[in-house]
Amino acid sequence: MLSIETRGIPFKSPLAWRWIVAILFICLGAGFVGGYICASYYPTSLGYEHTVPAGVDFDPVWKAWHEIDEKFVPAAVASTTPVASTTAEANQRRVWGMIAGMADSLGDPYTFFMPPVESKQFSDDMSGAFEGVGMEVAIKNNQLVVVSPLKGTPSEQAGIRAGDAILSIDGTNTHGMDVTSAVKRIRGPKDTIVTLKILREGWDKARDIKVTRDIINIPIVTTTARKDGVFVIRIQSFTANSGELFRGALREFIASGDTRLILDLRGNPGGYLDAAVQIASWFLPLGKIVVTEDYAGHEANVVHRSFGYDVFNDNLRMVILVDRGSASASEILSEALRYWNKATLVGTNTFGKGCVQELVPITSDTSLKITVARWLGPDGTHIPLEGIKPDTEVLVPDTLKKGEDPQMDKAVSILLTQKH
Repeated sequence: MLSIETRGIPFKSPLAWRWIVAILFICLGAGFVGGYICASYYPTSLGYEHTVPAGVDFDPVWKAWHEIDEKFVPAAVASTTPVASTTAEANQRRVWGMIAGMADSLGDPYTFFMPPVESKQFSDDMSGAFEGVGMEVAIKNNQLVVVSPLKGTPSEQAGIRAGDAILSIDGTNTHGMDVTSAVKRIRGPKDTIVTLKILREGWDKARDIKVTRDIINIPIVTTTARKDGVFVIRIQSFTANSGELFRGALREFIASGDTRLILDLRGNPGGYLDAAVQIASWFLPLGKIVVTEDYAGHEANVVHRSFGYDVFNDNLRMVILVDRGSASASEILSEALRYWNKATLVGTNTFGKGCVQELVPITSDTSLKITVARWLGPDGTHIPLEGIKPDTEVLVPDTLKKGEDPQMDKAVSILLTQKH
C-alpha cells in the first residue's frame, strides 16, 4: 500500500488517503484559478522574448487597467477621440496609448509612437504624395515649430516660414501637443482650410494664417541651368531614391558644360542618411568621413565614409544654400562638403537637428520613431542645437517682391567672382 510520510507519521488508511487526495485537488484547483486571475491582470512576461525588467513594478499598470474595466464611464461631453465600437478596439487603443506614453516620457521631441493612422501618414510622406499644406513640423524647446514649408506648396504660398511657432490649429492650443497629433490636425482633404496661429521672431503678437489644403506632390530633385553659367540643383528631401535622382541631375550638370554649381538645400527637412552619404560621395575621395553616429556608449559608434565616386576635378566651384528649414541629413551633407573644402555655405543658420532616428516596426501597421544616436561632423563635434552657421549669412526680409531671392543672388555672385 502506498505510504505517505508526513513529519515521520505513516498514513496507510484508505480513508485518510482519499482525504489527502481531495485536499490536493482543492489546493491545485485554487492555485490554478488564483494563478489565472493574477496572470490576467499581473503578467510577469512581456512577450517578445523579454520579461519584466529588474526593479520595475508593473502592478500599477495592470491595476489601472482593471480599475478602468470596472469603473470607467465616458463623460457626457464631446470627445476628440471617438469611442471604440468594440472592447477589443478599446483595449488596443489603450495599448497604443501606453506605448505613446513611454515614448513621450523620454522628453525627446523626435521620439514618438505612430499608431496605424499616423504610421500610414508617415509612409505617405516618404512616398512623396499626400493631402495637406506641405510643411515639416517638430517640437523645439517644448513648442510646435515649422521646420520647413516645402517649396511651391500651400504653406509657402500662405507665407509660412521656417522657425515659425504654431500656437494653435483651428483654435486648439498646441501646448503639450505631440507631432503626430499636430500633423493629424493640420492634414485634411484638398480645398479645405486650416487656420494656424503663428508667432514669428520679430512680431509683437501672433497672427492667424489661413492655409488651403491641396494634394502635395513633392519634386525630390530639380535642376536649373542658368544663362550666366551657374547650374542649380535643388534637393527637396532625402528619400530612398534621392541618391539615384541626384545622379541624373549631375549628368545634366556635366552635360551643360558649366563648372559652377549651387546645391540648394533650403527647406530640406532631411530624410534617409544613406542618400546624403551617396550624394556626398560624388564630391569626396574614398574613405573621407561624412558623418559619425554617436551611440553614447550603448553600442559602438558607426562611421559613414565616402564611397569615393569623386568625379569632379579642382575646376568645380560649389555653393550650398541653407536656411532654418535645412535639417538633419541636409546639415550632414552641408557640413561634410564644407569641412572637406568642397563648398561654401550661404544663407542662415540651419535647424539644428543633430540626432539619429530609427524607424522600428512595432506591429504590421504601427511603428516607433526613436532617437538612437547623435550626429558627429567630420571633425568629431556634435551638430549644434542652434544649427550650423553659414560662411556667408544672408537674411531674408519678411516681404519680398515676386522673383526676388537675395540668398540665391549672393550665391551666384560668389561663384561668378571666384577664379578657377
